Amino acid sequence: MTKNTETAAPWLIVPRPNPAAALRLFCFPYAGGAARVYRSWAEHLPDGVELCLVELPGRGTRMWEPRLTSILSVAEALEPTLLAALDRPFAFFGHSMGAVTAFEVARRLRRRHGRQPAHLFVSGSAAPHLPRIHPVTYDLPEDEFIEHLVSLNGTPREVHENASLMELLLPLLRADFQAVQTYAWQEEPPLSCPVHAFGGLEDANVSRERLAAWREQTTASFSLRMFPGDHFFINTSGPVLLEVLSSELRRYAARPCAGLPRRLEASTPA
Repeated sequence: MTKNTETAAPWLIVPRPNPAAALRLFCFPYAGGAARVYRSWAEHLPDGVELCLVELPGRGTRMWEPRLTSILSVAEALEPTLLAALDRPFAFFGHSMGAVTAFEVARRLRRRHGRQPAHLFVSGSAAPHLPRIHPVTYDLPEDEFIEHLVSLNGTPREVHENASLMELLLPLLRADFQAVQTYAWQEEPPLSCPVHAFGGLEDANVSRERLAAWREQTTASFSLRMFPGDHFFINTSGPVLLEVLSSELRRYAARPCAGLPRRLEASTPA
């Protein structure tokens, strides 16, 4: 088994391991996204925060693994690896599909282990209990599906025009869209951790009102911040978003960690 200082496990990538971190921030990707979309964040977060990137099957370092088509299946499969990394306070961030995934992982941890994140950051996603208002698209014919992807403005046009890249990307996007579009919220008590929602002012898919409904999923504090940009404002307004995120995390990072400093074991699959 070869060593790699960035890979903590097949499910987690840690760009800058920090054994003395007071808090770990786990970031969940959007549909079609890989862990690398958050890699640069490690340079901008408070010193006491260790960034842990969730790498889902079927992308990035796990390109050839079978893709999962259910949010709940992702939460179940991730659980064992995540538990091993919860030896200190932790927070979750997820954008779009990643927001719902982070939410369901948080609920699973509470339900099965009595653990919750110190803070849940949800971005570019309507509250999970709201009914769907957009049509199902994951099973559209290829031409229509690609046209839908173009309208979302999340993939560079040069990718859409590259037949080889699209051949690789389309099955992943269909699987992720299926996971999102077949997700069915099941009623449980609200979380007791603070929830902070982010949205794009020009996002035609997720309105401010549907973001604000996340307040019903916590008994703790809730806040909402809107940024310039469309559904992928995390790219165009990234620096400002990171400032807000860092400000929220700094209160946790300043606290001493009660657990023993431990570095996540770094290895790649054999």
